[in-house]
Amino acid sequence: TAIVLNTFTGLNPDIDAELASLFRNHLPIGPFNLLNNDTMVNYNNGDYECLSWLNRHGPATVTYISFGTTMAPGRSDLEELAHGLEAAGVPFLWSLRGKARDGLPSGFLDRTKGRGLTVAWAPQVRVLAHAAVGAFLTHCGWNSVMEGITNAVPMVCRPFFGEQKANARMVAEGWRIGVAIDSEGVAMREKVVNALKMVLREEEGRRMRERLGEIKKQAEKAVGDGGSSRENFRRVLKVICGGLDG
Repeated sequence: TAIVLNTFTGLNPDIDAELASLFRNHLPIGPFNLLNNDTMVNYNNGDYECLSWLNRHGPATVTYISFGTTMAPGRSDLEELAHGLEAAGVPFLWSLRGKARDGLPSGFLDRTKGRGLTVAWAPQVRVLAHAAVGAFLTHCGWNSVMEGITNAVPMVCRPFFGEQKANARMVAEGWRIGVAIDSEGVAMREKVVNALKMVLREEEGRRMRERLGEIKKQAEKAVGDGGSSRENFRRVLKVICGGLDG
């Protein structure tokens, strides 16, 4: 009857047009994390060590790392990522579940203790909204991409499977709001270093933030009064209540 998506009209015009030609009720109603921002803030209103830690850092200086809740990188990937973070010399906050920490290089946590914090879980939306976060190292799951966009944080993409590779390509080549890395050719640790240098310290990183700022405005307009996502959400309610034909 309807196709409901966590995105917003205009983010991918070609895909919008294709889906609109195939489905009568193609209804983007996202970004989901902006639908009820007051509830999101209240729900995450607890005290978290990582937020206090971020408060001690300057604007756009910290790299936040998270690969979602359903998977973790393999041991070799984890080691390369850790070596890259260590070599880059940047402050980082890493959301990494307990057993995955066993795959970190020996001594990594001790060597980076002064500038890095590793936690089992982080309130991602609040972390990405923090002024200290200047880069998001992500697997490029769609929800994470939306949260990166709506907080205007450039992404360093390390996709693993499924739609993540397509999402990473859009981030890096389509919207040009991040950079994609893989395990081919040059050691991944070098790619991590180069990517973080670009995003955090070079002119291209500044341009990424500018482009993100414009896309963020589009997202906020979509969920605002009279916006496309808000109107589409009303259509979803009509579909559910039987007031809109498929």
